[in-house]
Amino acid sequence: MRYVLAMTGASGQIFGVRLLEILSENGAEVHLVVSKAAEITMEHELGKSVEDLEGHAYRVYSENDISAGLASGTFRHDGMAVVPCSVKTLSSIAYGIADNLIVRAADVTLKERRRLVLAVRETPLHINHIRAMLRVSQAGAIVMPPVPAFYIHPEKIEDIVDHFAFRVAEVLGMSVDYRRWK
Repeated sequence: MRYVLAMTGASGQIFGVRLLEILSENGAEVHLVVSKAAEITMEHELGKSVEDLEGHAYRVYSENDISAGLASGTFRHDGMAVVPCSVKTLSSIAYGIADNLIVRAADVTLKERRRLVLAVRETPLHINHIRAMLRVSQAGAIVMPPVPAFYIHPEKIEDIVDHFAFRVAEVLGMSVDYRRWK
């Protein structure tokens, strides 16, 4: 299993970090791209840096590395997730503005008809946000905001984070076991 994981500057870095851990712990080769804005947000929210994540990633790329293999349809992978996904990144993907590696890799994922999961982290939403979500959905992406599932009876924030991250891993095609609706 080979996945591309991108993290952008939206709040909710914990979701991306946990997804990276889950994919890695389940034997996946994870190609990680962390935007500069994500680095800032991650430091603020979690006190972590990209270096703290390197042990879980097969390779880490700069968002400016347009020459990376991820920018080509010939780079084979089983799916890509952008967790968290800022509205800026959502909008760039929706309109094909591939000015960095994250958006280019997402664009390639769509054109190659591979799974693309976008964990859009914004609220409230205005009509242009909703139009961008519709547009990426029509192109084949899966819009999956990190919405908590209270039916799991979470006792701590980690329960909510784990549930969402496992759901994303499953939507990407990985076979995982987690608390489900009963």
